[in-house]
Amino acid sequence: MANSITLLFLSLALCFLLPSPSLAQFSFGQQGFGQPLLSQRRLGYRSQCQLERLAALEPTRRVPSEAGFTEYFDQLNEQLQCAGVVAYRRTIQPRGLVLPYYSNAPKLVYIVQGRGISGTVIPGCPESFQSLRQGFEQQWEEESESQSQRFRDEHQKVQFFREGDVLAYPAGVANWVYNNGEVPIIAIAVADTSSNANQLDRQHRQFLLAGRERQSQEQIAQVEERFQQQKGNNLLSGFELELLAEALGVDKEVVRKIQNLNDNRGDIVRVEKGLQMLEPQRRAEQEAQEQEREEREETQERRGSSCEGNGLEETYCTLKNRQNIANPTLADYYNPRAGRLTSLNVQKLPILRFIQLSAERGVLRRNAIQPPHWNINAHSIMYVVRGSGRLQVVGHRGRTVFDGELRQGQLLVIPQQHIVIKKAQSEQFEWISFKTNENAFVSHIVGKTSVLRGIPVEVLMNSYRVSREEARRLKFNRGNEIAIFSPRQEREQQGSVLDSVKELITGVFMA
Repeated sequence: MANSITLLFLSLALCFLLPSPSLAQFSFGQQGFGQPLLSQRRLGYRSQCQLERLAALEPTRRVPSEAGFTEYFDQLNEQLQCAGVVAYRRTIQPRGLVLPYYSNAPKLVYIVQGRGISGTVIPGCPESFQSLRQGFEQQWEEESESQSQRFRDEHQKVQFFREGDVLAYPAGVANWVYNNGEVPIIAIAVADTSSNANQLDRQHRQFLLAGRERQSQEQIAQVEERFQQQKGNNLLSGFELELLAEALGVDKEVVRKIQNLNDNRGDIVRVEKGLQMLEPQRRAEQEAQEQEREEREETQERRGSSCEGNGLEETYCTLKNRQNIANPTLADYYNPRAGRLTSLNVQKLPILRFIQLSAERGVLRRNAIQPPHWNINAHSIMYVVRGSGRLQVVGHRGRTVFDGELRQGQLLVIPQQHIVIKKAQSEQFEWISFKTNENAFVSHIVGKTSVLRGIPVEVLMNSYRVSREEARRLKFNRGNEIAIFSPRQEREQQGSVLDSVKELITGVFMA
């Protein structure tokens, strides 16, 4: 009897000590903390990544709006199907407003050009931007005479973004974007339809809260038939007039307007007089300086911290969802003769723990090389921001699956554990890579902290049947360079200069 009671108490103690599944799933419908090398984004999903050849992709469908357009890459393409993502590029004209919407998949957006304002409405969070109006001023029609004051407007926090920013949006969270600049905003977005947050299907769905999507200009029969069901009015248009009027507390005429049945502007509309909203007033120069200072401080803090949160960073209402990765001072790898690499993962932007995506931005000078490497725990969706470069991708059993040029505006999917090498062909080759893991890891073949550097010389000699001297050159020839290598000609010139200096020094001592 005593043994039974003891076992009972031990069982209850274990129940309290072991983490609860509900606590572990602290996210927008996704897994929370996971092992560094284990992706939890595809539980129950078996991908068919039998790719014999890869190809550079360009948008196949263009949907126009009054103040911009959206270009979609073919989500039925086997490369995107393998990675479990969709990609699209959005252009927003000055004073253009992307109407509020949400989607069934988390996404990362990279701002290729322009600047603007973004708003994200997170459920359960308070409206932190408020403007107070005194009772003797003009008031709402519904306000009772006994009230002494009322809020003129209140809304959740809005934020400014600029070129080089990455914006993270969880699935099912409403958001909107406005272009308050003088040039069009160009943004490339990748949405993870195979995420655990999406329990519908692998098709990307955007749920409009306002507006009405137009028909695409290209009429590609098979693709258009697949996407025809997505087009139409916003969600509020599907409700009965009287029922919706009662729910919103407005009259039927207002409901007819918000249902937008005859609105042909699309989902990006023009705000003729500019968008006026409650926001802190700061000068542009001060704003830029403050943003750069905050980014430097945050990067230093992230580099010194572990991947585990401290309890405050996981509060949805205060999570930051923007980070600039185009600023050269924030580069993780920098070589003045070759270029730079900047990564964005969960250590730098904690909200990525819920998005389960990360990003990397690369810049290579002409003829510079990013040596052979592979992604250990993620697919990579690479989009060329500027310039052009030559890429080779090698898959299973040494099969070359891609060998060609990648130009500005093109996209290429590099499957997990496929080895890729990049060489800049233009004066400057720039790209953004979206990776399907919030903490993507890369393994390099050559250079400092690489595979060859970590293998003993004797093993290299017997593996490749080379001499000891050849094995040593193979292991150490790239010196202390990491991730990005300077052009060979510059290295040879640098080597000849060093040899000349050595000869001069030797001659001086001999004399």
